[in-house]
Amino acid sequence: MKLIIGNKAYSSWSLRGWLACKQSGLPFEEAVVPLYDGEWDQRREGDEFAPSSGKVPILWDGDAVVWDSMAIVDYLNDRTGNTRFWPKDDAARAMARSMAAEMHSSYTALRRKCPMNIRQVFPARRPDDDVLADLSRIMELWAQARARFGGDGDFLFGAFGAVDIMFAPVVTRIVSYQLPVARFAPAYMNAVLQHRWMQDWIAAAQEEDWVIERFEPQAV
Repeated sequence: MKLIIGNKAYSSWSLRGWLACKQSGLPFEEAVVPLYDGEWDQRREGDEFAPSSGKVPILWDGDAVVWDSMAIVDYLNDRTGNTRFWPKDDAARAMARSMAAEMHSSYTALRRKCPMNIRQVFPARRPDDDVLADLSRIMELWAQARARFGGDGDFLFGAFGAVDIMFAPVVTRIVSYQLPVARFAPAYMNAVLQHRWMQDWIAAAQEEDWVIERFEPQAV
């Protein structure tokens, strides 16, 4: 398999696709392409990007091609016999899938006004009301998952899985913008950030030379 991703400092959807590949346990080649550089428009028109219209992440597995992070999770879940990504319990799995889907389609204010930037910690200031509303909903979901299905594990449904993959970039945004969270949340956030795969991603992001100015100013 070959996974094409964007800058690790900025590309939240690439992080999700990459974590999904790591979670699968399957061997894969990683190709990082700098977003929005001088060759971006030409590069995204190449054959490797054609199926996704130039969007990352995009996963090639022989003749099979998958783009969009949720689709990559679903594809790799199938490839690994439905054993690595979702809780076994029916009720837990139903909630986990719903939370992942909501993350995929919602929280536009948080995503737009707090773009992922793993290399920065911006001065704290009061977020806009729509960002606070997104955070409130996220805290509500995290609390429900932890209370109902977290058990003795460190993650939302006990063991690290698809839902944690989907929310991992949210955790980095909360840290970068020093956003307010519920009292229970830092323990979960720390578990995500200290996960060995997240540590590898963060370290690689720090080593990148690329700077995208639109993602550098604080925008909350």
